[in-house]
Amino acid sequence: MGAARTSSTPLPGIGVRYDLTTRERQRLSVVAHRDGARTLNAYRGDDPDACALSARLTGGEAQALAEALQPTHHSPNLLYTTELGLVAERIELSGVSHWNGRLLGDTCMRTETGVSIVAVLRRAEAIPSPGPGFRLAGGDTLIVIGTREGVDAAAVILGRE
Repeated sequence: MGAARTSSTPLPGIGVRYDLTTRERQRLSVVAHRDGARTLNAYRGDDPDACALSARLTGGEAQALAEALQPTHHSPNLLYTTELGLVAERIELSGVSHWNGRLLGDTCMRTETGVSIVAVLRRAEAIPSPGPGFRLAGGDTLIVIGTREGVDAAAVILGRE
């Protein structure tokens, strides 16, 4: 059995079709529509031109499927992981959070968990390297880096209502 084969075909006015033939000779395709939607197709083994399944996915559904297909990725908020055991992850602060309106330094995040908050995403703005005097707000997304255990502990602290 050989390796999987892939190819892409521009579809003018529609988007791009990506084809995959698995090592077991199963044929799959994804049409990436210009509007962000995706169509996933699987073809019959006895007739490679006959479509056995066709599912149209929204951009969000396609993203969820892509995340589910990555076995080393168990958190939709996970941004990056290293061989050194560090992860970067997004943690959203709810509007009813205990920390809504409080200073970042009040969380004692680095002391309690060992993680660093490297940025805060607020609406369409990114605030890099927020200091202890930075005032948190509901809806903020905090980008944290640390060990898996530290990031999980930070999520618990930041999830406090």
